[in-house]
Amino acid sequence: MDDRAYTHLVRRLEVESTINPASFRAKVFLISVSAYIALFSTLLCIALLLYFAFGFVQSHRSHSPSRIAGIVFLAMAALPIFFIALRACFLRLTPPQGVAVTRKDAPKLFEVLDKIRAKLQGPPIHHVLIDETYNAAISQVPRFGLFGGHTNYLILGFPFLLGGAPKELVATIAHEYGHLRGNHGKFGSWVYRQRLIFRALDDHVRYASEDSLLDSMFNKALRYFMPRYYAYTFVLSRQDEYEADRAAAQLVGARAMVDGLVRCTLLGRWIHHEFWPRLYRQADMAARPAFLPYQAMRTAFKASHEQWATKENLQAAWMEKSGLLDTHPALRDRVEATGESATLPPPVAMTAAEALLGPALVKELTERFDRQWWKAEKTDWEARCKYATRSRARLKELSAKPLTDVPLQDLQEYALLTAEFDSPQAAKPILEHLLKKDGGPFPRPAFIYGRILIDEDNRRGLDYLESAAVNDRDAIEDVAYIGFYYLLRKESEYSAQQWWNKITALWED
Repeated sequence: MDDRAYTHLVRRLEVESTINPASFRAKVFLISVSAYIALFSTLLCIALLLYFAFGFVQSHRSHSPSRIAGIVFLAMAALPIFFIALRACFLRLTPPQGVAVTRKDAPKLFEVLDKIRAKLQGPPIHHVLIDETYNAAISQVPRFGLFGGHTNYLILGFPFLLGGAPKELVATIAHEYGHLRGNHGKFGSWVYRQRLIFRALDDHVRYASEDSLLDSMFNKALRYFMPRYYAYTFVLSRQDEYEADRAAAQLVGARAMVDGLVRCTLLGRWIHHEFWPRLYRQADMAARPAFLPYQAMRTAFKASHEQWATKENLQAAWMEKSGLLDTHPALRDRVEATGESATLPPPVAMTAAEALLGPALVKELTERFDRQWWKAEKTDWEARCKYATRSRARLKELSAKPLTDVPLQDLQEYALLTAEFDSPQAAKPILEHLLKKDGGPFPRPAFIYGRILIDEDNRRGLDYLESAAVNDRDAIEDVAYIGFYYLLRKESEYSAQQWWNKITALWED
């Protein structure tokens, strides 16, 4: 099934699930059960084949060697499929990683969890983990693949705790916990675990060699079944996201939940596009950062509020549409489902980390994550520092020549180093000189020059960005976003969406 057919199927199922949710859930249940039946039937048939083949060989030793060889060959061809299917039944999913937190470590957090469980009437959370991401999630890990019970993990990102208000965090936890409660929650969690297991099976078979006709048939059967299975379970998971939002709104109110959604969207993007890049830019000047990230986050998040909490950023996020890669709906769809309006969240007076973890645990986690970060980054950081030193020396050498005397093979290097270690604006005349010359394409210089023009509100920048995307697949995502936000700001939602569709279509070429 190609991407267009898959998209059409998902859209059709979304309509079906809206018109008759109960009937749609019944269909997903039947499809999920049929997947199990098919898996166990495969195991049983191959086991019987192996049993009768072994019996045939034992009782017909005097028969034609060619017939016996054929039976043995058939049995041996079925063995790989048998072991793949058997492995899927007992596939162990990797549990999430993070710093385990107990009731003794964070009594206030566990008091909140107790209240959420009492209110929503759900199962226990067996482990609470704090990790280094800007995120929060519930994970159910089955103990024995398709069999046995499961363990519930609540994973809270430390930056997420440092950036959010306590009530908003409670809404987020309630949303995640909402996936576990009630019959719908149990069914959705079962489907979610099944998706993970069958995805692992699908990946294993996809990359396995087709050494026999049976292997090929098994692979083709999965190629037919899996896209349809993903489509049905995707739509169900999307439904469950809205239900989990309703659970959160029921617990803390829709206003707090919506504020948390907006903050998570806008601050999360600022962290990705501004906080981390600024930190790593220090490697250009020093062999060790002046400040470590987790130590700086609380102050940085508070000081940056006016940078990320803007009407322009909210409008851009509001215009994004729900896609087919993430079961979470887009911000606009989630907010409108609550009946609330999206407004810019106020600055946080006391963070969720301070309120629910306490100062001692916050200090301990800060030091721990900073140590882990520096241990992981030290080698690359020092290498970057050495590269920056060499590059500045090279830039000084190139800039000593008149621009017209710089050979073409050095001109691109000159432009890129100037943009990287001086400024894009300083590189503008070099880029213009380079992009007029034959010998291209020059995708990276075209991308930088296009960004310069866009920052100057010059629409010609889109032409250069498109050229960069056409000649460098790695640039497609950045080009799509830059053009989308520019056109959204300067022209219309329609123009922005047309640009997005045109650039992202390059992935299919």
